[in-house]
Amino acid sequence: MIEYFVNGGPFMWPILITLLFGFAISAERLYSLLMSSIDAQKFFDEISEKIKGGKVDEAVQLCDRTQGPVAKVFHAGLSRRHHGIAEVEKAIQNAGPMEMAFLEKNMIWLNAVVTIAPMIGFTGTVVGMISAFDAIKAANDISPAVVAGGISQALLTTAFGLIVAMIIQVFQNYFVSRIDKLVLDMEEHSIRLVDQLYDMELTEK
Repeated sequence: MIEYFVNGGPFMWPILITLLFGFAISAERLYSLLMSSIDAQKFFDEISEKIKGGKVDEAVQLCDRTQGPVAKVFHAGLSRRHHGIAEVEKAIQNAGPMEMAFLEKNMIWLNAVVTIAPMIGFTGTVVGMISAFDAIKAANDISPAVVAGGISQALLTTAFGLIVAMIIQVFQNYFVSRIDKLVLDMEEHSIRLVDQLYDMELTEK
């Protein structure tokens, strides 16, 4: 592998840098998304029990101690409970996009790596082919030995660029699926929370 890297020429270094950058962003996103993942149904049940028992302040404190977008949105809504259901719903609607933005943070950089790595590889391919034709011109000969070096460099940079893109694409797809699940949990349970508070308000009247 090291031999292939060396034979790929100078364009292998920026490809390697994009791979390391992609790994760094992937590690940050993996940690962040794992920390944001909770059992949303269990959490909702706990909050629901406290609300039914009239312990809204305890519910707010539980939200404050819990990680994840569901807890953050619940905290925003329940903190406005004393202002009425309309304010709770408004607070949840305002908090939702903020949590989504946090979940999608740095995802654009993974997309950049997926796009840029093959482009660097293709650029290396062009440079390698230019070197091959320069060798032909200088030697006035088109034998395989003359052009082998340039063609080899061209193929290696393309291959490594595509490999980097595929590796980071796998991470990106995984993160997108995790984000979609977290957003779905957040939206579903937020609606259920508002419905529960609304039903309680009708009962109190």
